[in-house]
Amino acid sequence: MQKTDLLYKYLRTDKKFPHLWCPGCGNGILMGGLIRAIDRMELDKDNVVVVSGIGCSGRLPVYVDFNTLHTTHGRALAFATGIKLANPDLVVFVIMGDGDATAIGGNHLIHMARRNIDINAIVINNNVFGMTGGQYSPTTPSGAKSTTSVLGNLERPFDICKLAMGAGTSWVARSTVYHVRRLTDLICKAVEHDGFSMLEVTSYCPTNFGRRNKMGTAPKVMRWIKDNSIPVDKAKDMTPEEIGDKLVTGIFVDRDDPEYCTLYSELRIKEGYDPHEHEHGK
Repeated sequence: MQKTDLLYKYLRTDKKFPHLWCPGCGNGILMGGLIRAIDRMELDKDNVVVVSGIGCSGRLPVYVDFNTLHTTHGRALAFATGIKLANPDLVVFVIMGDGDATAIGGNHLIHMARRNIDINAIVINNNVFGMTGGQYSPTTPSGAKSTTSVLGNLERPFDICKLAMGAGTSWVARSTVYHVRRLTDLICKAVEHDGFSMLEVTSYCPTNFGRRNKMGTAPKVMRWIKDNSIPVDKAKDMTPEEIGDKLVTGIFVDRDDPEYCTLYSELRIKEGYDPHEHEHGK
C-alpha cells in the first residue's frame, strides 16, 4: 500500500482539512504513527475508537476516520471507560495533551491506572497548554517561561511516566516525535497489552513554548530531542548525574495484571446476572 493510500483510507480528507495545527507541531507526526500502527495490525476501522479531550491534541479524532469522540477537558478517560465497558471488544485509544491528562484530568489518569481497563492512553507532552494561550502545565520545566510564568516557572514538573508507574499502570512507555518508527512499534505493543497502557510521546510546541523559551525553529528542536534521548536499556547502566535532563525512552513497565473488563464479565457470570432481567424494575 502506498503512503497516499493510507491518507485516504484513514483520514477524513474531504471533510476536515486543512488541519489547524501550527507548522512544525508534533501532533501530526503522532497521528501518522497511530495510523501506521492501526494499519500494520490490520485493525477493523469499525472496531477502533479514538477519544480526546480539549487542546491541540484534542483535534486529532476530528481528522481520523474511525469511531471518534471529542469530549470535555480532562474527561476523555472517563468517556473511554464507558465505551470500553459497554463493548469490551473495541480497541480504544485516548489522545491527550500533558495539560489534559495531568492537570484537570490527573484524577482520571490515576484511577484508570488503578482499575487497569484495557484502554490505550497516548499523552502528547509538549510542556505547555498550547491551544488556550501558552499557560504553563504540570510538565513545564522549572524556570521555563510561559504566559502565566513570564519570569520563569517556579513549580517542579511531573514526570508523566513515573506518575503512571506510581499509580500502578501495568504498561508504561515513552517515545518521541523524532523516533517515528519506534513510536509506531510502541503503539502496537500498547494495543497488544491486555490492560491499561500509557504511552508518553515527547513533542514540542514551536509557537507557544519554543518561541518564548528561545528554542529556535522546529527542526532545531527536533534535533535537540534526537541528541538528548537515550534508550532505557542504556540508561540502566548510567548514574542519575549522567542521565541528567535527558529523555529516557522505551518500555518501563510491562506487567500482566488482571484486566477490569474481564474481571467484571467473570463476576457477572459467577453471580448469574442477566442485565435484561433487571430492566424496568423486573
